[in-house]
Amino acid sequence: MSNAVNPSSLHQLDSEMVLPRPREEVFAFFSDARNLGRITPPWLRFEVVSTDDLTMREGLLIDYRIRLYGIPMRWRSEITVWDPPHRFVDEQRIGPYRTWIHTHTFHDAEGGVLVRDEVSYLPRGGSWVHRWFVRPNVERIFAYRTRVLAELFGGAAT
Repeated sequence: MSNAVNPSSLHQLDSEMVLPRPREEVFAFFSDARNLGRITPPWLRFEVVSTDDLTMREGLLIDYRIRLYGIPMRWRSEITVWDPPHRFVDEQRIGPYRTWIHTHTFHDAEGGVLVRDEVSYLPRGGSWVHRWFVRPNVERIFAYRTRVLAELFGGAAT
């Protein structure tokens, strides 16, 4: 039996904002895996647990620990695309989702850099769990992220 996921069954979350800084500066911030903790809500108790070299590159595996509803979970991401300073993709290899593919893109824009997040994901537990728990939490996480990035860099969601 294949573990392949039908792409049409994936859920999508898109978020974008313009940050009034040069693309290279913003990309460098996102390229440091330890900065993910700065833009993740405190209620997730996010922690990078990888002790190896975290220099971003294709094939890099990064291990995290989070707490969701108080339940500790491991999360391992692999950087599957690395194209500085334009984009990178991280994909969950171990974690709470059946599929999690997060594409980060950075484009020069009037007044700075357009930062775009595209997340394709498939939670465990079916449509009811997605509708009442997963989707609202993913939206809260990205709303928090947008607020913190605006505080760190200035800027606004588009």
